Amino acid sequence: MWQVLKNRWRQGFRTAPYPDKEPDFPERFRGRPVPAENGPGVDLGKSLFNEDALQDRPPAVIGYSRDYRMAVSRREDLLLMKEGLKLAGALDQKIKKLYGRSLKLRAVCAGSCNGCDSEVQALGNVVFDLSRFGIQFVASPRHADGLLVTGMVTRNMETALKKTYEAVPDPRIVIALGACALSGGPFAGSPQTRDGVDGVIPVDLYVPGCPPHPYTILDGLLRLLGKLKEKTPGRKS
Repeated sequence: MWQVLKNRWRQGFRTAPYPDKEPDFPERFRGRPVPAENGPGVDLGKSLFNEDALQDRPPAVIGYSRDYRMAVSRREDLLLMKEGLKLAGALDQKIKKLYGRSLKLRAVCAGSCNGCDSEVQALGNVVFDLSRFGIQFVASPRHADGLLVTGMVTRNMETALKKTYEAVPDPRIVIALGACALSGGPFAGSPQTRDGVDGVIPVDLYVPGCPPHPYTILDGLLRLLGKLKEKTPGRKS
C-alpha cells in the first residue's frame, strides 16, 4: 500500500487541463480533414480518416489537420467544405437547464468493432476524467438522460436500440459516435445494417471519427451542454 501511495505521489497531477488549455497530440494524429480547393467536399460522416482518402484522383482530401473539433448538431453539417465546418450548438434552454450540471448517459453498442467504445471508456480515466464535467454513464436507460450509440445498427440490434430509446424518460438526447453510427462506415449498404443511428431514432449530436479521439468526443459533449464559454457554440471554424 505504501508503495502504491509513493508511486501516485511521483506521478503528480495527471488530469488534462482541457478546456482551459488546448490539448497536445502526437505527430501521427489525424484531425479534421483538409478538403481539396476545388473538390466536392468531404462527408465527415463517411470518413474513415485513412490514407486511402489522400490517394483518390482527383483527391477530395489533401491532408489531415490537427483540429480535433468536428462534432455537429445536424447530419447535413457533416459535409466539410473549404470554408469551414458548423460545429455543434448547445441544447435549447429548457433541456440545457435540466442537463447542464448533470448528464447521465446509457452507452449502446449497436454493432461496432469496439474501437469507438474503447475511446469512450478512455474518457473515464484519470487523464480525461469525464465525471468532472458532471457527465457519467449509467447501467439502465431508466436512469439515463440520453443515449450514446456506437456501431452501424445491425438488424439484430435495431429493436433493442428502439426499446432502449423508449425506456429513457423525456426529454432525452441521442449522441451518435463514430463513422459507423453516422453512416454505416465501411459496412454502408449492407442488407444487415441500417447505415447509422438516425435511420432508427433521432440524433442530437454527431461525432465523426474512426474512431473519434476522446477530445473530439469531449468537445462535442461540452458544446452540446453549452460549457465551452470561450468558444461560441455553432460558429464556423
